[in-house]
Amino acid sequence: MVAHPTTPPRTAPPAAKRAHARRGEGQWALGYREPLNPNERSKKDDNPLNVRARIENIYAHTGFAGIDPADLRGRFRWYGLYTQRRPGIDGGRTATLEPEELDDEFFMLRVRIDGGALTTGQLTVIGEVSQTYARDSADITDRQNIQLHWIRIEDMPTIWARLEGAGLTTMEACGDSPRVILGSPVAGIAEDEIIDGTPAIAEIKRRYIGAPEFANLPRKFKTAVSGLPDVAHEVHDVAFVGVDHPDHGPGFDVWVGGGLSTNPMIGQRLGAWVPLEEVPDVWAGIIGIFRDYGYRRLRHRARIKFLVKDWGAAKFREVLENEYLKHKLADGPAPAVPAQPRDHIGVHRQQDGNFYVGAAPVAGRVSGSTLVEVAKAAERVGSNRVRLTPQQKLVVLDVAQAEVPALRAELAKLGLQTEPSPWRRGVMACTGIEFCKLAIVETKARAAELVTTLEERLADITHGISAPISIHVNGCPNSCARIQTADIGLKGQIVTDADGNQVEGFQVHLGGGLGLDAGFGRKLRGHKVTGAELAGYVERVVRHYVAQREPDERFAQWVARAEEADLQ
Repeated sequence: MVAHPTTPPRTAPPAAKRAHARRGEGQWALGYREPLNPNERSKKDDNPLNVRARIENIYAHTGFAGIDPADLRGRFRWYGLYTQRRPGIDGGRTATLEPEELDDEFFMLRVRIDGGALTTGQLTVIGEVSQTYARDSADITDRQNIQLHWIRIEDMPTIWARLEGAGLTTMEACGDSPRVILGSPVAGIAEDEIIDGTPAIAEIKRRYIGAPEFANLPRKFKTAVSGLPDVAHEVHDVAFVGVDHPDHGPGFDVWVGGGLSTNPMIGQRLGAWVPLEEVPDVWAGIIGIFRDYGYRRLRHRARIKFLVKDWGAAKFREVLENEYLKHKLADGPAPAVPAQPRDHIGVHRQQDGNFYVGAAPVAGRVSGSTLVEVAKAAERVGSNRVRLTPQQKLVVLDVAQAEVPALRAELAKLGLQTEPSPWRRGVMACTGIEFCKLAIVETKARAAELVTTLEERLADITHGISAPISIHVNGCPNSCARIQTADIGLKGQIVTDADGNQVEGFQVHLGGGLGLDAGFGRKLRGHKVTGAELAGYVERVVRHYVAQREPDERFAQWVARAEEADLQ
């Protein structure tokens, strides 16, 4: 088992040892225990997991007006609750208003779905909760969760009862905690899977989610465990990726320190191979390092990627082995790099001879009614398993070959296409200004409009595009929609149009990617596009790519060599 302290040291180390740390970074392991910002103070004042009792016993009865601000804008997140943005506040005012001016009296609720795995019964319950308590709203996120909106605090006890009765949870769906664990949408069924990571995900969740020892981290902690390279492992705090060791057989390669937002970093390999049964212990050691050595003084430096950058992979592995695991890890090979990203859209054979069917909503936007109908459609063809993907898509498993046409037709009626255009297939979008208090621009509706326009304008060249061109739309710099790793990444901001008006627009990132094209692409200095110009801009760049590309040249490769004039 992992050796990790449940409480930080109480006395500061000698000055000689402290000299190696940045002054006042707030690292528990180096003796800096005094909270250095309001977030740390709030967590010290009360374990955020205690807020559940107050919601059920107090706030559900007093209503929104009775909620303590420290709970409302802090501890609520540990149970998946964020206040929504008050309607009518334009993006230009996002950074100028106080939190209470931005707060609406309704909440976004994030349902935690580790590995994206759902039964049709669970999907039905989420859909019914949406219909009853969330105005039929539902979004599939790029972290395999489902988010509901328009939630009232008075309804949370009943909502939790419904969700937990179906084996679902919202615990640590947000907050400075171990967030949902991403897993392959086709874990356990893919013909080319190296190893099924599902047992490790389940064991981490059983042991550690909701455990007090990891409920107070410096910031959020994102995990991926997959036997296939299909979970954006390069940009996670920690990722376990399936590899076949020449001596030990199937296991996992370990990556640490990835992340995006305003300081994007590709994760680093520790060069270690871990067998399936040891993944939970190694995970606990890594998150323990983050808890104890992570930088708590400044929120913008509190992610594990900054610690890994400062230490390097070799030191990180040394501390992990010597201080936490108390044993050495085996060296191991790097995972294979896929020729192109896998999104599991379409019809694919499973290991058992059945098929899985992947379908694309537009940028993850669905509804509670749609989720209920998807569950019914799956059950009609003999399936009771559904998976959500890290690309905001949906997959139905265990479909007999004879039933595939019927399921595809049912999904199409619901607006879920199994043979989507490259634009529908490749688009993602964050929540945006419709509900998010950090957003500056609209995203979901903008993405839908963009897809429709591109399907019309680029119909003449769509057949010549062999792989989807990913377009990720983000409402602010935080990159919830992974803009830096998209072929075309759009970061929302207020820009000046040709008439001198301040309007919604985007900073453009081009040629980012993961896998073969792992990196953050090319940002053209000073180049911004208004929302009104967006479809025309994307059309122009895509046509230049199609006209100039070499045989089999990927979009990211072309961007790297293209003239700047062809990218504007």
